[in-house]
Amino acid sequence: MKIAYIIPGSGGTFYCENCLRDIDMVNAIRRLGHEVIVVPMYLPLFPDDSETGTALPVFYGAINVYLKFKLPLLRKAPVWFTRIFDSPALLQVAAKKAGSTRAATLGEMTISLLRGEKGEHVDELNRLVYTLHNDVQPDIVHLSNALLLGLVRRIKQELGVPVTCSLQDEDNWVDAMDYTHTETAWRMMTERALEVDAFFPVSRYYALKMMNRMGIPQERLHVVYIGLDLERYRPVPLSFNPPVIGFLSRISESQGMGLLAKAFINLKKDSSLKETKLHISGGQTGDDRKFIKHLTKLFESRGVLKDVEIVHDFDKDSRIRFLSSLTVLSVPVLSEHAFGSYLIEALALGIPVVQPALGAFPELMQETGGGIVYSPNDVDTLTSALKYLFCNQERAAALGKQGSKAVHEKFSLETMAEHMLDVYQSFLK
Repeated sequence: MKIAYIIPGSGGTFYCENCLRDIDMVNAIRRLGHEVIVVPMYLPLFPDDSETGTALPVFYGAINVYLKFKLPLLRKAPVWFTRIFDSPALLQVAAKKAGSTRAATLGEMTISLLRGEKGEHVDELNRLVYTLHNDVQPDIVHLSNALLLGLVRRIKQELGVPVTCSLQDEDNWVDAMDYTHTETAWRMMTERALEVDAFFPVSRYYALKMMNRMGIPQERLHVVYIGLDLERYRPVPLSFNPPVIGFLSRISESQGMGLLAKAFINLKKDSSLKETKLHISGGQTGDDRKFIKHLTKLFESRGVLKDVEIVHDFDKDSRIRFLSSLTVLSVPVLSEHAFGSYLIEALALGIPVVQPALGAFPELMQETGGGIVYSPNDVDTLTSALKYLFCNQERAAALGKQGSKAVHEKFSLETMAEHMLDVYQSFLK
């Protein structure tokens, strides 16, 4: 079976759950003997595993898409000229400078991309479909997320193959736009979803949410949890000397780093926990620099900066080393999330987690038994939850052990890939 996997890149500047999920899925399907052609969009892919190399160029290059939207005359420029903006070097600079998750200011562009063949970027769509039809010739086309549904109609018309789509946290992007764009985007995604053969939400929570938001029939929703290459995640002893809190995600306010910072400061006031450390990793976008500077000043003003460490490398090997140094992981996001890959990575190593009772987190704790959820998601409640684990070391170790056992039983890459391949095969038959 030959599968074209269309993946929007993040440029590798921050911990992107969708990018990591897609890269791992591609590698797992290849190891099961199938051919997967990676089709990158917007920015270069997260360089997490060299196994996922691709000879195809970036389509819908972020600079080109933005400039053509803002400067309509550029749409008539020669192809050789516009392709200059798709060079890997320029796109990498764009990834570092820009706010890759600034949905509020990109509403009109998101709508244009969802309009597909009727949008302002039809030339990019034509180039993508031409390459798929003439150079790739896949049996199945898989889209990384529902924000790419504007591609479906032309792909099915020209290639005549099934199109499937993963679902993960599209709502956080769409709902961050202004009201008019949000309503339009949901309406267009609902209409375009009718043309998709199957959807793969990453949790039962998100399957139900998107079934309600987009009217997707239940029989077209196939829940596939995100899995790991578990050979590289061996359980480690849990250390409390000193206690170390970890944060692994994009270092931003929306991911709850501000909440965790204040909870850490609170814990340091307790004489029995004054040696507690805070380790942070996951990268950033250009929009996060001001927030990180504010965090640094906060830690400095409270006299705890020496106990805070930011780890800048977060490729797979670096993440495993980082997580292995922790006593507990917490990413207290401010909104509901569809999964939480960082939780599965930590639990696979036997590191317990503390999460707000939002989105899919209660479901993951039920599936793994590897941590605790708390409510409401405020500083005091988070402080109490972290203190509970630090003061009950046997309980924390038991949670970590149970979580590791469950992840190694239920969250393997092979299980994830086999489930998706079963659905692919059903269409080819």
